[in-house]
Amino acid sequence: MMSDNIKQVAHVPRTAPFDGTDDINTDLAFQGDYAYVGNFGGFSIYDISDPTKPQIVSQVACPAQQNDVTIHENLLILSIDEPRAGPECDAGENERSWEGLRIFDVSDKKSPRYVGAVQTECGSHTHTMVPAQDSLYVYVSSPGPEPDSKTCPAPHELIQIVEVPLKSPQSAKIVAKPDIFPERQHSEFASGCHDITAYPEKKLAAAACFGDGVLLDISDPVNPKVLQQLTDQENFQIWHSATFNNDGTKVVFGDELGGGGQATCDRNTPNTKGANAVYDLVNGKLEKRGYFKIPREQQPEENCVAHNGSLIPVPGKDIMVQAWYQGGVSIWDFTDSANPKEIGYFERGPNRQAGIAGSWSAYYYNGYIYSSDIMEGLDVLEIDDPLTDPAKKVKMDDFNVQTQKSY
Repeated sequence: MMSDNIKQVAHVPRTAPFDGTDDINTDLAFQGDYAYVGNFGGFSIYDISDPTKPQIVSQVACPAQQNDVTIHENLLILSIDEPRAGPECDAGENERSWEGLRIFDVSDKKSPRYVGAVQTECGSHTHTMVPAQDSLYVYVSSPGPEPDSKTCPAPHELIQIVEVPLKSPQSAKIVAKPDIFPERQHSEFASGCHDITAYPEKKLAAAACFGDGVLLDISDPVNPKVLQQLTDQENFQIWHSATFNNDGTKVVFGDELGGGGQATCDRNTPNTKGANAVYDLVNGKLEKRGYFKIPREQQPEENCVAHNGSLIPVPGKDIMVQAWYQGGVSIWDFTDSANPKEIGYFERGPNRQAGIAGSWSAYYYNGYIYSSDIMEGLDVLEIDDPLTDPAKKVKMDDFNVQTQKSY
């Protein structure tokens, strides 16, 4: 079902080798006429030159959680948040002593080539690119530490920064482990960060560090500095992700209550939990204004909570599209920070075969909404609404949601 202003224009089911129960779709990135889709089994490249007829160009079997994906020039990077036997895709199932980032050259879209990897403590749950002149800085977010773990010992810094030389990506390495919370330096319980969104033009980043929201100054990308630390113990359980508005004057933080596996979009869960919190940036400080949660109640078996989304580039307005797992895809307007409201949605209804299902990520790219559905595959949606129609005039060359660019 969907609102009157939404139309599903394409659907591409998961196909072998990514059609098993454990081969769930994850995050999305875009470049030119191509979409890159992560999956616990590896990643896929789609030709989206005709968004109504996406075509699979290649699929690379490279199993690991999460396989969140970004793309920069000819380099594709995957987040590996699961101990593996080694950095290569075909590493065996013996001693699992490696996790971190994998790097591929995708110059030939039909035949991506593994070029290297970087081991990071506690792996990489997500990662964020901050481009430089000849290098790519990658902020690695990961949970931890874990007792008795070979790959995630205590203490665990909240962020690790990897430098990827663009001309020699095989020599990528960790160049910094910034101590952004000194009081936690030797804690056995520091939980790490889940996600960081950088806005290099504004020299800012917003980090969702599980128990905290953090505003960072990234004027020096290797030495981020904390500008503000936020807590919301009454409403937020897991600070999951962050999105700036185009002007860099607001930040939306999402709470992944229950870790994505619970049905939190029901009448028993308050609208301020498992939701988004909208903050205005006033004189350099974030001030909370309001919350947004989808208004449609989901069934008890439907895992549903705020998840990955992006801005819809409407000049003068603050509008997002966002995934809500089995709550589907929601388009909402937070121009009035204190009174955000939904303006459109798409959802399938309960998936009775899987414990976790629904839309993992939903992003707007060059006139269309692309949704990476965990079990169903890739959906392409189109919104036809006077409020969002101006966005169709905005063309992007590439799009990685955690590296925002002004439009």
